[in-house]
Amino acid sequence: MTYDRLVCANCAAPVSEGRCPVCRANRERMQREDFSTGLNPVALIALLALLVAAVALLAHQAA
Repeated sequence: MTYDRLVCANCAAPVSEGRCPVCRANRERMQREDFSTGLNPVALIALLALLVAAVALLAHQAA
């Protein structure tokens, strides 16, 4: 999830708009941490492929 979809608990506005000091502080913090890189789609697809391969291998060995 990216910060543009988050809603501020202080002012109930989207954090991406930065309407209050809390929004602006959280927006700056998340930009510094590069919040979106934690969920790399290529890494997720690779993990899913490994999981499918492991399940297929286990199913083949059980048969």
